[in-house]
Amino acid sequence: MSKFLPGQRALLFIGSLLFSLYVLAPIAWLVSSSVQSEAEITSVPPHWVPEAPTAHNFRAIFQASDEKVTYETRKQGDTATGGFIPSTAANLLPAMKNSFIVAFAVVVLNLLVSVPAAYALAKIRFVGRTASIYFMLSTRVIPDIALVVPFFLFVQKLGLMDNLLSLVITYLAITVPFSIFILTGYFESLPDELDKAARVDGCSRLQTLLLVFLPLALPSLVAVVLFTFLTSWNEFLLALMFTQTPASQTMPIVVASFTSDFNISFSFINAAGVLAIVPPVLIAIVFERYIVSGLTAGAVKG
Repeated sequence: MSKFLPGQRALLFIGSLLFSLYVLAPIAWLVSSSVQSEAEITSVPPHWVPEAPTAHNFRAIFQASDEKVTYETRKQGDTATGGFIPSTAANLLPAMKNSFIVAFAVVVLNLLVSVPAAYALAKIRFVGRTASIYFMLSTRVIPDIALVVPFFLFVQKLGLMDNLLSLVITYLAITVPFSIFILTGYFESLPDELDKAARVDGCSRLQTLLLVFLPLALPSLVAVVLFTFLTSWNEFLLALMFTQTPASQTMPIVVASFTSDFNISFSFINAAGVLAIVPPVLIAIVFERYIVSGLTAGAVKG
């Protein structure tokens, strides 16, 4: 029997519907406006359903690397027809590649560091264990803007300015503490008897981690991968500070540069935005069933 009365269920449904509209409306407008002309996208009232859908903006993105196409489109096109292409459009696909490289490297290195550290904190008792957990977690209380200058001096001393490696290093510093926190809570929720039984059977600490705990920690690992990937993919401030040329710039920086021209094509920017959200959305859809269980793992014991 439901614990909600009919009136309460109706209010719950209406509230959920309104919240869903609030969350999904910007995404729906982004997708819709990416296939509209500039005149249609700036019309009042706005058209949620395009009257004459066009893939011109997406074709322009994939053709922007052709200097002839870029020049002629910029010369003949204008913002009213949607034919205008920003001068930095040719950098979009290379920037997407850079974002993939950085995000993939950070995810792999983050797992290599955080998984053994979390296992050690959860299953090995040593002096300063609790203090270590709180110290690592306290590093995420510091706003990223306060870390820009120390990170900048560190990267400059290493000679890694305008290098993707600078982003990998700094993103690891941001993501590893929280990843360890998530995984530690999950490993602590697993019975200590599993660890003891594996040790009695002759497994080393590494074998116990790889053969016993990792298969059980899949939901938490997926949550860590998703958190790390999204953080690396969307980060803007540090990427803006440490990259100066298209060779190392990531997607958020290039998309932001589309507003630097005297003419701004909103439909083109929104088409680039659609490409930017596709990878995170696909990952979230594929691993959706693991996300909530992974993030809440270890929150309740017993």
